[in-house]
Amino acid sequence: MSRVFIGLGSNLSQPAKQIEEARSAIRGLNGAEELAFSSLYRSPPMGPQDQPDYLNAVIEVEVSLSPFSLLDALQAIELSQGRVRKDERWGARSIDLDILLYGEEVIRAERLVVPHYGMADRPFVLYPLQEISPDLVIPGLGSLAELVGHCDSNGLLKL
Repeated sequence: MSRVFIGLGSNLSQPAKQIEEARSAIRGLNGAEELAFSSLYRSPPMGPQDQPDYLNAVIEVEVSLSPFSLLDALQAIELSQGRVRKDERWGARSIDLDILLYGEEVIRAERLVVPHYGMADRPFVLYPLQEISPDLVIPGLGSLAELVGHCDSNGLLKL
């Protein structure tokens, strides 16, 4: 079993409902057990500003799935919730599920980068992560407390 942190984000189609449906689907994965779930946070969008604000959260789960099997399962959840993958990197979406951390593993593959490549600079990841696991040390990046200390909240609002 591996301790995994997954970021959840949505800014379309009732974002709070989308996040709760994704949370339920993650809990329903074979071999997954929820350990913690953060509050919801509202954040301005990255990239194009002509889209609604995002709601974000982080879930901590224990899983028996391999990293790539988990990635496949999360992408299936996204698809089932109407996620449409486009070339546009930071566009609006019904649900976005990102593996932030997978145990102590460092993964550098075309399909999956863990720790998540942008997490050290994203308040909508760091602040919810700190809420549920304040003493976390992130492989290759250091302590979560230090990362949060260097990351401006940038309009993030805990709901």
